[in-house]
Amino acid sequence: MKNRNPVPAVTQAPYTDADAFLAAVRAGYEPLSRQLKAIARHVEAQRDRLALDGIQETARQCEVQPSAVVRFAKHFGLAGYSEMQALFRAGAARQLAPEGGYQQRVRALAGAGSPAQIAHEVIGGSIASLQALQQALPEGDFDAAVDLMAQAPALWLVASRRAFPVGAYLAYALQHTEKPVHWLHGLGHMQEGQLRALAAGDVLVAVSFAPYASETLNVVEAAAARGAKVLALTDSRLSPLAKRADAVLLAQDGATFGFRSLTSTLCLAQSLFLGLAWRMELAYGKRSGD
Repeated sequence: MKNRNPVPAVTQAPYTDADAFLAAVRAGYEPLSRQLKAIARHVEAQRDRLALDGIQETARQCEVQPSAVVRFAKHFGLAGYSEMQALFRAGAARQLAPEGGYQQRVRALAGAGSPAQIAHEVIGGSIASLQALQQALPEGDFDAAVDLMAQAPALWLVASRRAFPVGAYLAYALQHTEKPVHWLHGLGHMQEGQLRALAAGDVLVAVSFAPYASETLNVVEAAAARGAKVLALTDSRLSPLAKRADAVLLAQDGATFGFRSLTSTLCLAQSLFLGLAWRMELAYGKRSGD
């Protein structure tokens, strides 16, 4: 009997490291089932957690059964969860030891401690997120994002729900450049009317994280349809924002006691503003002969 499975398993294995495995996951993402896509997004966005979490915890985070996690690993040519986890543990031992140690301390203190201790844990989580951002930020991708903004006739911003403060900061900061800035903050649900002024070549800076705000995704689709460029600040290259974006910057903020911070995302947003301001000042100096 012929195999009727429409999604053939990947046979290339073993992988040299976690990055090679994630590259295979990204390449084979689209045909996956809904459950396997959820696991793929978790694995890509939470690679440091995967080095520490057991299969039960990983399944809980993905809202699937442990058998689905095993099926995911086997689909990509691995023997099972343990072999997949070993790839991430090897990377964590080299690069993410400070963040891993922090996570272990959080688990030991969960549900106990004074308000001051909670504050220290929150601060520690933010520090760990910034360390991860500093280690993982691709300089070429960041420079390309600044170039995209610098070349745009106008900048547009969309950031809803948890990402809303990032949009507010960018709207405040970018007004200090010479760029026309339009913030699609959603007040009165007027963003659809505002988008009529968006022109081909403008750049939309879209910020969203899992589970991804539908209003942000709708604006991204509309902007792309009008010929605008999209710069996505998100948490995974498998996110729906990344699929439609011309440039992608990733920030994976840590969670403490179930609450995710915005520390690394806001740092990334401020860096974008400063990079753009520097680029525009450099261009102004060349034009004026300074």
